[in-house]
Amino acid sequence: MDKPYRWEGPRVLETHLEVLGPRKQGKVRDIYDLGDSLLLVATDRLSAFDVVLPDGIPGKGFVLTRLSKFWFDWLGSIKTPVDHHLVSTDLSEFPDSCHRFKDILSGRSMLVRKAKPLPVECIVRGYLSGSGWKEYRQGGTICGLPLTAGLRESEKLPQPMFTPSTKATEGHDINISYEQMEKILGKAVAEEVRSTSLKIYKQASDFADARGIIIADTKFEFGLDPKTGRLILIDEVLTPDSSRFWPKDEYAPGGAQPSFDKQYVRDYLDSIRWNHKPPAPQLPKEVIQKTSNKYFEAMSRLTGRAA
Repeated sequence: MDKPYRWEGPRVLETHLEVLGPRKQGKVRDIYDLGDSLLLVATDRLSAFDVVLPDGIPGKGFVLTRLSKFWFDWLGSIKTPVDHHLVSTDLSEFPDSCHRFKDILSGRSMLVRKAKPLPVECIVRGYLSGSGWKEYRQGGTICGLPLTAGLRESEKLPQPMFTPSTKATEGHDINISYEQMEKILGKAVAEEVRSTSLKIYKQASDFADARGIIIADTKFEFGLDPKTGRLILIDEVLTPDSSRFWPKDEYAPGGAQPSFDKQYVRDYLDSIRWNHKPPAPQLPKEVIQKTSNKYFEAMSRLTGRAA
C-alpha cells in the first residue's frame, strides 16, 4: 500500500486563470464560469476537518480527476444509469480559450454542465467509523438514528445508512435528519436524492470490493439541471477526498483501519493535538509522500491502471 508513486508534474495549489471567466475557489477546486459550462480544476490542496492545509499533495488533483471521470463513465453504463454533469476531461474538447493553459489544466480539469447545487451533502455510511463511531459510542446512534448495541469500531452496518448534512461554505458541515432535508428540498427531491445515493453506493461498493477496496462511506453532491429541472450528480464522485477507502485484505473490525484516503492525514493531525481550527500546521515530508502514495494506490486498484 505504501508503494511510492513519483509524481513528475507540477504541484498546483491554486490557479489564476480569470481570463477564462469569473473564478470561484472551493476547498480543493478552482471553478471558472465559461458561460454555457463550468471548468473545474482539481488542485493539489488538501483539507482536513474542513480546514485547508498549507501543503499540497503531489498529483492529488490528477487522481481526483481521473477517478471522478472513471466513476462518471461507469455510472453512465450501469443498468439504471445515473445522470451527471461531466462533459469531458479531454482538453481538445474544451473551449479554445483553455488551450493556452494546457500545462496547468491537462489531467486535472473537467468541463461540466451547469447545475443548481442542492444545499445538502448526501452521505452514505456502510461501516461504523469516523464521526459515526464517535456518536455511536456516546449514545448508540448515528446522526440520531438508533443502532443495535454492541457494534465494534469499523464494523459493517446491518445496511447502508443515508445521513445528510448541511453544505457549509465556511466552517463545519452539520448533520441533519432526513425530515429536515425534506423540509429543505421538498419530499419528491429528497426521496430521489436518498434513493439515488444508496443505489450508487451499493453498486460501487460491489465493484470496489471485487478490486480489493472497501468503501466504508462516501459523500455525494447533487444539483438540478436548469434546463430540465432533473436531478444530476455533480462535483466529484467516489474519490479518496469524498470517501473512506480501506484495503479489503487488511480489514479487521474492532479498531481503526488502514486507509487509502486522507484519514492518514487526519490521524497525524490528531496525534499532534491540533485543535482543528485555522491556521493548520504544515505536514512533514513523510506524511505528504505517504498520502500521495495512498491516493495513487486507490486509483490504480479501482481503475486497473497505474498513473
